[in-house]
Amino acid sequence: MKLISNPKQSTWQELTKRPTTDFSSIEPVVDEVFAAVRSNGDVAVREYSHKFDAYTPSKLIVDAEVLANAKSELSSELVTAIDIAYENIYCFHKAQKTAPVSLETQQGVSCWQEKKPIEKVGIYIPGGTAPLFSTVLMLAIPAQLAGCRQIVLCTPPSKDGIPAAIRYAAKKCGVTLVAQIGGIQAIAALTFGTDAIPKVYKIFGPGNQYVTVAKQKATQYLTAIDMPAGPSELLVVADRTANPAYVAADLLSQAEHGKDSQVIFVTTDKEMRELVGAEIERQLPLLPRKEIAAAALINSLVVYFDNEDSALDFINEYGPEHYIACVENEALFIDGIINAGSVFIGNYTPESAGDYASGTNHTLPTNGYTKQYSGVNLDAFLKSITFQRISAQGIKSLGPHIEAMAAAEGLDAHKNAVSLRLKDLNNG
Repeated sequence: MKLISNPKQSTWQELTKRPTTDFSSIEPVVDEVFAAVRSNGDVAVREYSHKFDAYTPSKLIVDAEVLANAKSELSSELVTAIDIAYENIYCFHKAQKTAPVSLETQQGVSCWQEKKPIEKVGIYIPGGTAPLFSTVLMLAIPAQLAGCRQIVLCTPPSKDGIPAAIRYAAKKCGVTLVAQIGGIQAIAALTFGTDAIPKVYKIFGPGNQYVTVAKQKATQYLTAIDMPAGPSELLVVADRTANPAYVAADLLSQAEHGKDSQVIFVTTDKEMRELVGAEIERQLPLLPRKEIAAAALINSLVVYFDNEDSALDFINEYGPEHYIACVENEALFIDGIINAGSVFIGNYTPESAGDYASGTNHTLPTNGYTKQYSGVNLDAFLKSITFQRISAQGIKSLGPHIEAMAAAEGLDAHKNAVSLRLKDLNNG
């Protein structure tokens, strides 16, 4: 990790850049796959599964019996862990439900707002080195609570098929269909629909650079996505009250996600800076994914500030996906944070808790998008629809003002839609 002391604010924009990939070489591949899937459906999905992932699924859709049997393939310990995580995530997201907003803006003019589920949603779960069954919980539970009519999950199988933990989580969360496909072809199938895989209205979930570009491409075909996503990231701010072993462990837990992940350690204590560095050197060689974590640390920073206000300003400029604060002055670093995806407070709140089982959602904006995006929550699976009803007395009172505004904008048909009603009411 690169060590930096009291960087000038003029350098912060450069310092807070994430490790980025040039997507220009990827876009032609995404365009090719999208065009093929749009034209040839399941045939193209199978062809690209074979080309990119070296398998051709005999069945694109997983049988209901295979999903039902998943629980028996897991240890009782893991089943219990998933069940507890499910309950916590379910409870926290259920609490996010809000009542309809309704009021009379003036006499005879009633307005209200109701939330309706997005009917069809797609969930993408990456394959690769780790079966992310926790992401199934994070995305399918709020979809289930929102009342989405169709929840379609796509994930690439391993050589032994889709991991049992993913199948169990999908079954438990009410996923309506599980497709064993991944990559660009999965996002294209969700975007256009095929004989086997229905078109959805919004796609959720993380993925590699190909999936990231494919999701962005999907938005050009009237399919929404959860948020712009990139490599995972964590920022920890700690002072002398923190446990350096805990800080190092948290930084490494995020670094092991991928070589393009980034972790930032901000401190106002020089001794803590040294202690955490020593702990990273001690813990890193013990990790099974040490090569991945070590590569991520190359893109990572230790930033020292001699005053807390500057440290907080830097953190808000970075806008971390995950933010851990182990500091004495919590009022400053917690109340003062405005750009973060999810916040973890104190020595006994590891970021891993939010990744798995505390109840908050781990699908969060990265790459500085915390400045304008929220993480996935119940509302991400809902749409707000406004309603209004105006009585005869209401239109008589409000109508002249609408007429005046429409006339000022030169929209005579708008004015006439009110004038006809007022004329009838006045003649009546």
